[in-house]
Amino acid sequence: MPISACHFRPSLLVIAVAMASSAPFAAAQEAQLDNLGTVTVTAQQAATKVETPSIETPQSVSTITREDMDNRGVSTVQRATDYTPGVYSNQIGASNRFDYLVLRGFSDGSLSNTFLDGLKLIGDTNSHSSLRVDPWFLDSIEVVKGPASVLYGQASPGGVVALNSKRPEFQSGGELRFRVGNNNQRSAAFDLTGPLGEEQRVAYRLVGIASAADTQFGPTEEERYAIAPSLTWDISDATSLTLDAYLQEEPEGGYHSGVPYEGAVVPRNGRKISNNFFDGEEDYEAYERTQRMVGYALEHRFNDDWTARQQLRYLNSDVTLNQVYGFGWTSPTSNELARYYSGSEESLDAWTVDNQIEANLNDGLMDHTVLVGVDYQQRDNDVSWPSGAFPSLDAFNPTYGAEPTAMYAPTNERHELEQTGVYLQDQIALDNWRFTLGGRYDWVDIDNTNQDTGQSSTLDDTQFSGRAGAVYLFDNGVAPYLSYSTAFTPTSFVDADGDLLAPMEGEQWETGVKYQPNDGASQYSAAVFHISQENVATKEQPTDPYRAVGEIESQGIELEARTQLTEALSLQAGYSFTDITYAKSDDGNEGNDAIYSPRHQVQLWAQYAFNDGWLSGADIGAGVRHYADIAADRANTETVPDYTLVDATLGYDLGEAGMPGVETRLNVSNLLDEEYVASCNSLEYCYFGAERGITASVHFRF
Repeated sequence: MPISACHFRPSLLVIAVAMASSAPFAAAQEAQLDNLGTVTVTAQQAATKVETPSIETPQSVSTITREDMDNRGVSTVQRATDYTPGVYSNQIGASNRFDYLVLRGFSDGSLSNTFLDGLKLIGDTNSHSSLRVDPWFLDSIEVVKGPASVLYGQASPGGVVALNSKRPEFQSGGELRFRVGNNNQRSAAFDLTGPLGEEQRVAYRLVGIASAADTQFGPTEEERYAIAPSLTWDISDATSLTLDAYLQEEPEGGYHSGVPYEGAVVPRNGRKISNNFFDGEEDYEAYERTQRMVGYALEHRFNDDWTARQQLRYLNSDVTLNQVYGFGWTSPTSNELARYYSGSEESLDAWTVDNQIEANLNDGLMDHTVLVGVDYQQRDNDVSWPSGAFPSLDAFNPTYGAEPTAMYAPTNERHELEQTGVYLQDQIALDNWRFTLGGRYDWVDIDNTNQDTGQSSTLDDTQFSGRAGAVYLFDNGVAPYLSYSTAFTPTSFVDADGDLLAPMEGEQWETGVKYQPNDGASQYSAAVFHISQENVATKEQPTDPYRAVGEIESQGIELEARTQLTEALSLQAGYSFTDITYAKSDDGNEGNDAIYSPRHQVQLWAQYAFNDGWLSGADIGAGVRHYADIAADRANTETVPDYTLVDATLGYDLGEAGMPGVETRLNVSNLLDEEYVASCNSLEYCYFGAERGITASVHFRF
């Protein structure tokens, strides 16, 4: 459904493509090495879409490495971000169905701000179709905090999460991992890579996993099978092509429900609900998801100064949902929860493509890294949503086996989205100064149609996004910066005429300082930010139509340190202060704190490796996470009690015992088995946090 002359299908977006580093930035950095010393830099792809040292990026970016994920034994992207400041990973507590991440206090669109290898994982937040990737398939994760619409189009002002896949390597290697744990956890995974053919111009990678586990909630289970083949062909010294696919089947999607604040946090009639309580019915409980992704990255370097690249991905997702859930007590004194039924059959198809030309230029005074791009995404999702009612359930003495008291015909809808964006970015190096300037224009078309009535809710809009930032590189490794950026986020709310509301618009001012000592062993950063988001959906009375007149403000401080204190001891620490409020609202909550956002977060992880003596080959790690001041409802009548979690790991490299390539690891999350409520959506819906988790794994690397 074209919305302008600039809309066109992916098949027409074919240009030559290539990989090249950010030569002017890199050259300017190299020219100053004598002054700056040996500085360890991290290439940031997500924040700028070109290789840029972290210290030269005028925005807060946190990187989670493969080593971080292995040491902490993470099994979801949520858990991988547990020690990242500015990210709240416990929005829905112990549920692992989706990768909910709250960035700088913003929970809106958190499921739609995830990117895989630079392309958006296009789900549908107005449904149950949100895609996810198992962290076993990832080489690293980058969290860009603050607006990133200048490069990616529609996105939450809180930031984006960039997942970077394991890619084919031209050196043979592999890994097998076997893991078991409590709640009947078990998994087997493999990772194989290497060259093909005598000329070794082609390399492959094949990564796979099979995993399953019970959950802490009644009969619900989790089960996943996934495989990701990829192939890189160096067609010439200047051109390469990578083909990749990701196929995932999840017959069991775990638990996703909550219980009232009274009963979960404070006693109800003198009793509290168990954190293992299941409010559903086993015969009516299902979440099955199948997702398929195939794509390519074509890269061509014309010369040292000009590069072109194209990435394209097709993705498909099928979802089946059945759920009986509780929602509130049946009376002021009752111990029984009212229960309802929701179901869903969904089929999603999507395309996304990104075309880029990168030029490294010099005007005689300054070096420029110029990036010009055109990207496109298109998504169709057919959904069918039945509903019904079930008998109530005693939350303290549940009896299961009930049948529905009513079942209603499904609502059938089709959700369509198209977005085309044109963007331009210039990174400028002038002596010790680094400037980043960018602008983007988007055409967005959204159409949600009720296929039973033919009624549609539509949005046909254009948006401009921008960013400007400056960094100054002192010779001692200190780099203060200042930046301004904007974002836009379409909503699923409709006005009195049945049309979708205008997208929410956000802007951020951020200032901070990054520090990389000359020894190159540590990185430190401090950021202060202020974000405002306008056009937030709000209404005066529950029965009134929505209006785009609300405003949310988020401001805070983030501190992060990664340092190698000694050859054996490493430390990662973070602190976040996030003050996010409903600055303007018609629903009576103006001035109140937003839900899902701790005002204070503290994270600390230490790892010690024994490099000599009889313990040589062993390592031990421990972490502490503290969360404080979380609003339990939008009216701020209650808060979630503060909680502190302790995690630990113990590893041993059996190479020291004559078994090279073999490593064992024990991981324990929530070591003290703290029983806690992680967060609340309202006083009717609070989410229990995960109980103690124990896993033991063995790795065979070759």
